[in-house]
Amino acid sequence: MAEPAGEKPARIPLGSPPYHWPDWYRSVKSFEVRDTGKAVWQLADTLAPCLLLWYLMIRSVQLGYPYVLTLLLAVTAAGLLVRIFILFHDCVHSSFLSSATANTVLGYVCGTLVFTPLEDWRFIHLRHHATYANLDARGVGDITTLTVSEYVVSPWLKRVQYRLYRNPFVLFGVGPLFYFLIRQRWPSRAVSKKARRSVHVTNLLVAGVISSAAWAIGWKTYLLVQLPILWLGGAGGIWLFYVQHQFEGVYWARKEAWDPLRAAVDGSSFYRLPAVLRWFSGGIGIHFLHHLGSRIPNYNLKRCYDAIPELRAKEPLTLRASLASPRLKLWDEDRQRLIGFSALKSRSRSVTAR
Repeated sequence: MAEPAGEKPARIPLGSPPYHWPDWYRSVKSFEVRDTGKAVWQLADTLAPCLLLWYLMIRSVQLGYPYVLTLLLAVTAAGLLVRIFILFHDCVHSSFLSSATANTVLGYVCGTLVFTPLEDWRFIHLRHHATYANLDARGVGDITTLTVSEYVVSPWLKRVQYRLYRNPFVLFGVGPLFYFLIRQRWPSRAVSKKARRSVHVTNLLVAGVISSAAWAIGWKTYLLVQLPILWLGGAGGIWLFYVQHQFEGVYWARKEAWDPLRAAVDGSSFYRLPAVLRWFSGGIGIHFLHHLGSRIPNYNLKRCYDAIPELRAKEPLTLRASLASPRLKLWDEDRQRLIGFSALKSRSRSVTAR
């Protein structure tokens, strides 16, 4: 039956299992076109204000202004750091600039600014694209998620560790500085020599930038400026990544039933953000579209979404609704949904009562 005029279908049309790539998917791929002019403009409108804010923060410390003013400037600077990471992310996919070499060079530059090695992160991130929403291929480039049955049979210490890891204070509080300052200084497991080398090169570049800045403005000033930017920006980046695949109604499946089309459409969110936050995040909130076409540059995501009517049937995750996502901790294979620890307790009491 045809959809009534002016109404959206209930969901993006995928067809019946096994899922074949639908006709509208060809239109998605047509937006995997790189535009040097747009890329250069994004570099300018991101790096220029970032440098200005760095200068203003440095001067605010040197002139003895209340530190709260420095922290207020750090909020916007952190937003720009998130945007720089989005440019880095596009370079990882070789989708930002027309030249592969240019993407690599810029990727190292942006990677130094966000304390992240290009090739090592490329390895785990592309692995994430190949395995997300697959319950039998978890653990690389994603937020660690246990199933209910895995959690229940885990030793006491492992359950405690998991609860600590999934605690918002740890994940978004301690996590950003640990991840970007410490974890990223070491190569991931089972990566190539090229990826390992990128970690060492990035470490040298980061050390050079830090040493130069400390020599020019002093260690105290550098730390008072850099740490709040990195912490706030890192927390924002981790939050974005978290809600992209951890939300009510998300799709997960075992390997034999896993479908890449459903994984993209239902295993990734459409995070509807206010315009200013959408700008700072490079439009990556349209994350299901990024997984449908991973080589679509960030500056084409919104254009693609607007141009293909079928995509607009995706139910958005609102900013308010996303605040409930950290309460979802475990995948319930029986109910095919994420649940919290409180729901697990209720379920256990119900089983015991029977």
